Amino acid sequence: MQKNQQIRQDEISMRQSPHNTASIQAESGQVRQEQGDRAKNISYTQELLRKMIHLCSLSIPIIYAHIDRTTALMLLSGVFIPFFVGDIARRFIPALDRLVRRFFGGMMRAHELDDKRFLLNGATYVLLSALLCVILFPKIIAITAFAILIVSDISSALIGRKFGKTPFLDKSLQGTMAFWITAWGVVGVIAALAQAPLEYVLIGAIAAFFGGIVEAASTRLKMDDNFSIPLSVGCLLWILLFGIDPSIRAKILQLFVSSH
Repeated sequence: MQKNQQIRQDEISMRQSPHNTASIQAESGQVRQEQGDRAKNISYTQELLRKMIHLCSLSIPIIYAHIDRTTALMLLSGVFIPFFVGDIARRFIPALDRLVRRFFGGMMRAHELDDKRFLLNGATYVLLSALLCVILFPKIIAITAFAILIVSDISSALIGRKFGKTPFLDKSLQGTMAFWITAWGVVGVIAALAQAPLEYVLIGAIAAFFGGIVEAASTRLKMDDNFSIPLSVGCLLWILLFGIDPSIRAKILQLFVSSH
């Protein structure tokens, strides 16, 4: 009997010893780090799936082109609020967090799974940036900036991961070039559909180039590129718009608006 009690006391002492506690904490930290590394370096297949979901957001500028600002704000708010609340709730409700990780963990980045920092996931940032674009910018600028985010961010990520070899800021030169080319294409398509003046194509190309720099430097800027890309492109477009002839600027600002 005394021998069994002594064995139990030794086991309790081992569990409570600082060294053993530190080992358990280290193992737990290692598991979290490995989970984060897997999320940061998700497979190319998972990256494709993530971007396919991301591509669905292209419906936002397409729909906004055919509705007024008030309606767009109501629709976006109705979608953003549940995502935002869910993002916060899963930090405090373990069961919800486990559910999210179970279904979407394979596609999530390290910062989206990090329990030590409170950061929104990419989808919530997309909706937040869409909401801010509609609030802050004229319609043509909001549509252009957000469409560049969707098309060019997808292109840069997929090309950069597959063919990126030359470092450029925090990303690869190949990925950034894919961003620039597709962003210029977006500007051209939107200008053609809206019958925008050549001046808008020129300032749009400059803003798109700047957006590529911001995307490539997103890590050192400590900003989610789903947030930084459309806002940086939109802000520069808005600024450059004031550098052109007032009559041309007035015409541009009425694009996608006159029908509502």
